[in-house]
Amino acid sequence: MVILTADETTADRDVFRALMGSHPSGVTVITTSDDQGTPHGFTCTALCSVSLRPPQLLVCASNSGSTLPVITARGAFAVNFLHSAGRRAAEAFAGPVAERFTTVPWEPAPATGLPVLPQDAHAIAECRVTQLASAGDHTVVIGEVLHTHLPGPADADAPLLYVKRRYATWPS
Repeated sequence: MVILTADETTADRDVFRALMGSHPSGVTVITTSDDQGTPHGFTCTALCSVSLRPPQLLVCASNSGSTLPVITARGAFAVNFLHSAGRRAAEAFAGPVAERFTTVPWEPAPATGLPVLPQDAHAIAECRVTQLASAGDHTVVIGEVLHTHLPGPADADAPLLYVKRRYATWPS
């Protein structure tokens, strides 16, 4: 057993980024809207399931991003699971805030009215925030899944992946 002392330093930021970047992740866009109905969102690869009863998932949102305060105030968000043809949405929501909803088609979700990206997603989950946990420069947002839908055909494109700072497609 290794015991670390208080003098130990953590891994270098760039080395840690390379480590985590070597692990393939599915690509999602997290969306919500403020009390005036203005849509907000960001590209996210930090997502996982939490619980089946109740159905819960978590996403990690940057504390310095513009969407986290809106998710917190609204208490709800949607997860758009991107298919391989959704790369333009992934890039738009990773870029400048002003361009996110002007370059990607969106519509209100059926259950919550939150903005969703049905042309770019093979699956969508509408969620209610149940818990927030501070984690360094991010916040872990746990959401109870209220509604799911599959906007595309059953044989929709493969999921969009992100690995080694590049987009990829699930192998056939």
